[in-house]
Amino acid sequence: MANRSMNRITGNARRGQIFYKSNKHMALDTITTNPTSTNSPAAPAIRPDDPSPNLPASPAQPTVAHVLHSLHYAGAEMLAAGLGRDLRDRYRCIYICLDEIGPLGKTMREQGFEVVCLDRRPGIDWRAMRRMGQVIRRYGVNLLHAHQYGPFFYAAMGRAMVRRPACRVLFTEHGREYPDWRRAKRVWANKWLLRRDDRVTAVGQYVADLLVANEGIASPRIEVILNGIDPNSFSQPKRDRAAVRQALAITDDQPMVIQVARFHPVKDHATGLRAFAQTAHDMPDARLVYVGDGPQRGAMERLAEDLGVEDRVRFVGVRTDVADLLHAADVFMLSSLSEGISVTLLEAMAAKLPIVATDVGGNAEVIEHGRTGWLAPRQDHEAMGAHLTRLLRDNAIGRAMGLAGRVRLHEHFTQARMHQAYAEQYNAMLHHYHCSTIYKKRQAA
Repeated sequence: MANRSMNRITGNARRGQIFYKSNKHMALDTITTNPTSTNSPAAPAIRPDDPSPNLPASPAQPTVAHVLHSLHYAGAEMLAAGLGRDLRDRYRCIYICLDEIGPLGKTMREQGFEVVCLDRRPGIDWRAMRRMGQVIRRYGVNLLHAHQYGPFFYAAMGRAMVRRPACRVLFTEHGREYPDWRRAKRVWANKWLLRRDDRVTAVGQYVADLLVANEGIASPRIEVILNGIDPNSFSQPKRDRAAVRQALAITDDQPMVIQVARFHPVKDHATGLRAFAQTAHDMPDARLVYVGDGPQRGAMERLAEDLGVEDRVRFVGVRTDVADLLHAADVFMLSSLSEGISVTLLEAMAAKLPIVATDVGGNAEVIEHGRTGWLAPRQDHEAMGAHLTRLLRDNAIGRAMGLAGRVRLHEHFTQARMHQAYAEQYNAMLHHYHCSTIYKKRQAA
């Protein structure tokens, strides 16, 4: 069955190559290069051999294409955007979104980056694969940096359709869905999709272990590159703590818990909300602020009413002043079912906040239990609630944990360290070095 399935994939890839050759002088069909919705009129057609209006036709810099589901303000997306900004003096970076451009994509376009949307349809979309191949050929892509498995699949298939052997794929896994399991067909497909000169990175050791166990990728070809942030971006708020709290209708003497996460089932806001309700029963003045948006928000607003804490919870949506909100809080909470290396945890550490989080995924790689925060079992709202109550009542413990967290951030999770590691990967892949030379250079440094 696996062989027949892959034969269909490779056969269609070959047919896609024939299609592309027979239409190489025709305009690309409705590839979206403007930050509009998929319901908007198609962007003006461009030819594969025409120069881009924003980029030189034959750039001196290698072209790196970041491939993502979309460009919203989320962990993997912010990482990809940061790489493009920081490494733009060495690489020409473009962005390929499978589904939609998103608000961050619009910002990237305003900053001079090319952002392309493939308008992927539900299911396995062969048209999106063909468009991926056209974009690879059109922009002369040298390296496809695919963030998450879906973008990796479409990047590898698009490359196969245009038979561009010089184009390599770097697959970065940022996290895993919950529940996660091994699928034999996908394991077999990965052996075909990944070529000898491609590379795989994981944002943490937990994620790397699951790539081996559930994707069948050999451990020696996976490198762990820990997520990182710029600590200075979150070290100092732009607004006074009292002013931020006043805007939230929270007084200076009311304990404040904050969670920054999209309202998605994997973030399990329900457990965190029940944990806070338990704390609020003992500490009626406590307040909870939720930053983010998503499909589960309405359900969580209703749950807050059912738990009788709707007047103590603030749903503030997507914000651009996250640093100010973090500095106005006393404790950071993360109740996820699964995580890679959470960027929001790193931001909380930069703001010197103690953390209460679930002991899932890579959280234990970030948080030192009992030193920088406390970990609770998945979906255990009673344990989370007890940790929240203790931290809100004992400010001295909270301050000590917050200071220890910031030290740990500087030691292991800085953006400079992360960007240097990815730049080494890019250099190795573009200049045909074997990945082991990277390790040797690091050990010698």
